[in-house]
Amino acid sequence: MFNNVQLAVRQGAADEWRDAMTDAAVPEITAEPGRLMAREIAEQPAMFDHILAGGRADIARIAADISAKGIRFVLLAARGTSDHAALYAKYLVEIVLGLPAGLASPSTMTAYGARPDLHDVLFIAVSQSGGSPDLVQSLTTARACGALTLAVTNAPTSPLAAAAALHIDVLAGPERAVAATKSYTAELLSLYLLVDALRGGDGSAAGVLAGAAGSLVDDREPVRALARRFMASERLVVTGRGYSYPTAREAALKLMETSYVSAQAFSGADLMHGPMAMLQRDSAVIAIVPEGVAGLAIAPVVDRLAELGTNLAIVGGGASPENRDGAQGSVVRLMLPAGLPEELSPVVEIIPLQMLAHELAVVRGFDPDTPRGLHKVTQTW
Repeated sequence: MFNNVQLAVRQGAADEWRDAMTDAAVPEITAEPGRLMAREIAEQPAMFDHILAGGRADIARIAADISAKGIRFVLLAARGTSDHAALYAKYLVEIVLGLPAGLASPSTMTAYGARPDLHDVLFIAVSQSGGSPDLVQSLTTARACGALTLAVTNAPTSPLAAAAALHIDVLAGPERAVAATKSYTAELLSLYLLVDALRGGDGSAAGVLAGAAGSLVDDREPVRALARRFMASERLVVTGRGYSYPTAREAALKLMETSYVSAQAFSGADLMHGPMAMLQRDSAVIAIVPEGVAGLAIAPVVDRLAELGTNLAIVGGGASPENRDGAQGSVVRLMLPAGLPEELSPVVEIIPLQMLAHELAVVRGFDPDTPRGLHKVTQTW
């Protein structure tokens, strides 16, 4: 557990980042409504550089502590947006480290009182606020059951950070819009740096992220055009495979909470196992098709979506059905910067989808800064 001096140092780093992110530091994307969300989306390129400069050494030290414990399994617990970051980490752990990983069900410990044997297990709780009681209780129980516990938060003085043996501050700085944007990508990058350090890396591959993200936030018109295209859609499907499946889930959540669209996320494989039947001509669909294995894996799904004549938007530069025989619908594409390592692509590919959620809310007459019925910190038990 961190002592008061360590917590103060980490809080000081976050405070410095907060002070740097003044209104003058980041260009406005749009006027009200949605000013806060737009600004926080635009802060992400600079934030990535800040995390690499200010957080990489701490994460490397934590990785060394974990390596010394001889972990055999990784269990992750999270809610909401952070659950999608945890899912991304699950893919990283299994693919990069070759360790089995799973997503915990907090209610098994909080509601049902389960006390599993968690010796030699790394239990990671991911939470922007670090304040949800069920995550604090789950982590506390996991620690009592023998797990090495790690909290990943944007709040180094939170109850979750205090309850864990180890803590990573994602250094996103203050986030005022209800819909999480920069804290999500800060979680992704921090989890990537942890896994990379565990395999002996130095995180240098992530140096491309700020430039890649900057090119996306500076190119807003294609996103605005897509928002106009989807503005009358009340239902929407988002799909991806592999590392991009967490992106699909997070994009669907952002669209639901800001634009009030009934957005459903499916793995490309799961979409083919039944839900494809609900799609027809002009159904609104977003497919995340990056370069690499995930893009190749979802290519047959995208072909089928085009054959059905869906109103299809592709995010990424992977295989495309635009000019193939049998494609009946209209297909548009939001490009991603080329050459990103596939395991880092989710950190960037969510950004145009965050922008879409923002712009779609605005064009539909809503304020994405203050979604109805939601609060910035959600407490569940």
